[in-house]
Amino acid sequence: MDNESNKHWLYRKKNLPTLWGIQIAILVLAVLPEFFVHHHPHFEQQGIGMDATWGFFAWYGFLTCTAMVVGAKLLGIFLKRKDTYYDD
Repeated sequence: MDNESNKHWLYRKKNLPTLWGIQIAILVLAVLPEFFVHHHPHFEQQGIGMDATWGFFAWYGFLTCTAMVVGAKLLGIFLKRKDTYYDD
């Protein structure tokens, strides 16, 4: 038996193109309604219409997730402990 057949199906190299295709299809399906939905900006009276732009929730979610990952990495720098913490 080769090592590839022992792996979980998500980790097999032959399944990667299929998984990428599924992921791209889900992303396209998530953005597709943007073409058919009329957006009503919530803060239009204050002069802010950014939430009515095309794909707002997609790029806002992506930027927010990116900011959280970067923030967690920065916090990790300051909250890190030595490997020998429990041995002391």
